Amino acid sequence: MKGDYQELVDEISGLLGVPATLENRDFELIAFGAHDSDDDSAMDPVRTRSILTRKSTPAVRSWFEGFGITRATGPVRIPAAPEAGVFRDRICLPVRHRGIVLGYVWLLDARPGPTADQLTSAMQVTDRIGALLADEERAGTDLSREFRAVLTAERGWQYDMALAALRTALGPAADGLHTVVCVAPWASVDAPSARAVVGASALCTVPWPWSAGAAYSPAAASPGRTRKGGRGGPKPEEPPRAVTDPAGDGTEGQALAVLVRLRAADVLAPALTAAGRLAEAAGSAVAGIALPRRGTGGLAASWREAASAARAVLAEPGLGPVADWAAIGPYRLLTALPPAPAPDPATAALLTPANAELARTTEVFLDCAGQAGRAASALGIHRQTLYYRLSRVERLTGLDLDDGEDRLLLHMALKAARL
Repeated sequence: MKGDYQELVDEISGLLGVPATLENRDFELIAFGAHDSDDDSAMDPVRTRSILTRKSTPAVRSWFEGFGITRATGPVRIPAAPEAGVFRDRICLPVRHRGIVLGYVWLLDARPGPTADQLTSAMQVTDRIGALLADEERAGTDLSREFRAVLTAERGWQYDMALAALRTALGPAADGLHTVVCVAPWASVDAPSARAVVGASALCTVPWPWSAGAAYSPAAASPGRTRKGGRGGPKPEEPPRAVTDPAGDGTEGQALAVLVRLRAADVLAPALTAAGRLAEAAGSAVAGIALPRRGTGGLAASWREAASAARAVLAEPGLGPVADWAAIGPYRLLTALPPAPAPDPATAALLTPANAELARTTEVFLDCAGQAGRAASALGIHRQTLYYRLSRVERLTGLDLDDGEDRLLLHMALKAARL
């Protein structure tokens, strides 16, 4: 089985004894080898920017292409140009497949530099990289249909046939480690190509049948409150966002599904990067990430988890804008439940707009495990005010907040209302 890009870049770095960097033909970073030199010039501004921003500027691209790298079939030596931020000589190894340039491996050149035999061995590795890039490009072109069929097919023979078609199209990569990302709402009708998303094997748009926000709008009752949790620390809470019928014409919303390759089950960096960039590109979208799995047999479960995590972020903005399924707490269970036709009779009155403040108070109190001091502080009210509001909730619902099962019912109803 072919190694992934990072393994191949590390192989070139080992062969030549210098750090290597792999970019696609659009000068977008795919993988890079770490350097352990004490010489700061080994990290000149161009290489640093490429690694930190994962792309090069148009000026840098034009500079390097001026040396004929798009036409070259072998190593190209490029001299330093301090005025352009290129402080070190470079060697470019064009990555080709069937005569078409698909990317470039960059090496920092030093004297005496790699031997001809070493460069020949390195070019053989670029052939393997080219085959991998070609496979990925074909996947980006051809796999959206197969991936969508798997995610939308009914259980049974239709699903089995769709899964078999996807496995065939993925080839050996079908047995690898991966996760699924859900980006919602996805306003564009079309999905980007898989080649445009580093680490993606396939992308597609799918229907998004859920809307966030019911009669109870918790954030509206307490604007500006911050929630604990989520990536990036406490954030101002926002009202739940409706994601169905974005055009107001009765049509269903869309989500973007992404199949992302992983190197290790405990390293979600490729999925986090892809999810964050896609959600940002979509504007007000959020993203959810499923548990890592090996093989394609669990794709249906992965999609459910990714979609559930995205729904949780839409319901609880403090969890996001990107959340993995393992981190969404009670929403792992709540999103798995079928939608109820109506709120529980005991909690229906509490979930009306007129009682939004009482609902918000109750939810914060229960989030704080029934600790009155913490809840009053989080709400910015006096403890006696908290007790007064909670007594009103008990009269309104007929539930006893000193009873564990009644508390559970209230907490579930309030969280479910966010979905």
